[in-house]
Amino acid sequence: MVLSSNVGVHGRNLRIALLGTRGIPASYSGFETCVEQLGQRLVERGHEVTVYCRSHHITYDEPTYKGMRLVKLPTINNKYLDTMVHSLISTCHALPRGYDIGLYFIAANSPVTWLPRLVGTKTILNVDGLDWKREKWPAFAKRYIQFAEYLATKLPTAYLTDSEVVQAYYRDQFNSTPPYIPYGSDVELVPPGETLTRFNLEAGRYILFVGRLVPENCAHHLVEAFRGLDTDMKCVIVGDAAYADAYIAELKAKAAGDPRIVFTGYVFGKGYHELGTNAHIFVETSGVGGTHPALVEAMAHGSCIVTHDTPENLETIGMAGFGYDGKQGASSLQQRLVQLLGQPATVAEYAQKARERANTVYTWEAVTDAYERLFYSTLKRSLPMRLQETLQKG
Repeated sequence: MVLSSNVGVHGRNLRIALLGTRGIPASYSGFETCVEQLGQRLVERGHEVTVYCRSHHITYDEPTYKGMRLVKLPTINNKYLDTMVHSLISTCHALPRGYDIGLYFIAANSPVTWLPRLVGTKTILNVDGLDWKREKWPAFAKRYIQFAEYLATKLPTAYLTDSEVVQAYYRDQFNSTPPYIPYGSDVELVPPGETLTRFNLEAGRYILFVGRLVPENCAHHLVEAFRGLDTDMKCVIVGDAAYADAYIAELKAKAAGDPRIVFTGYVFGKGYHELGTNAHIFVETSGVGGTHPALVEAMAHGSCIVTHDTPENLETIGMAGFGYDGKQGASSLQQRLVQLLGQPATVAEYAQKARERANTVYTWEAVTDAYERLFYSTLKRSLPMRLQETLQKG
């Protein structure tokens, strides 16, 4: 249920800026999805929301999207400078505009989060996972990200994480415990249609991966494991990535000669939900990061889940899915897939468990409630009556 718009305390609702991502409509990663899902719900609750977008990435040419105002600004289109330069430019643009809250995403943006505080804007940073573990970063970048994690505990007004595992890391590493707010998993269930036809797929007859095709997301585990399977099912790899041409070429070379392996590139919107709704098994191979939106959305789609056994992934699935040994990689994943492909009743049972967990633990309405509570507590204001009533009912 969407909460009705209402005027908040002090005679108005909040003016909120969302910064540090590529922008919306979402067309890249989980943070963009979070901005789109969270932002539109905040608008529905009466808040004024502005999303800062990277002009080279967002081609949508309307000034607003789902009620959110879009500000498109340039940056340096470079692997190492893209995020930080855009966040700095966006912050400078935001300074005179009187936002109550500046919500930033990604720990690497922490160095700029003190600037809005100079003009009275409270800043909050979602630190994401432990990004320095990603293979794409050279040593100097890893050191910077680790230093930025420390700054996340000092420079913004408040910070948070989407994973209890990452929450424990900050507590142990910096003696600082951020609040935990997960991602939502609300999805559209789409019957077989144009997208399955386009990629020559049958409902319930394929294993699905969704994610950026970068080394630390370990899609090669699935490609290598699937090649050794004796099955007429297909393996669908959804995603792409900037600055990862060599890895993607290597991945496709591993799949060469096996027509069962299908690379779709990026698929968003209804097509993405169609692929998710009709998958037999969803495999999350990522070895780093916090809560992966594609994973919680696959749970909501009702897929049987198999995931790389990182603490963060296992935290997400709880008892509603299966892990494989990420250190062993493809061999362990292959054993798990052989087991499940031979047990369709187990696949159906765990698909239902995954959907129930997603619909109980990971909902965007509950996530929005939690962000609102954090906004008002950071501003040291009382919660609006409508939110107090919702919490009392829940």
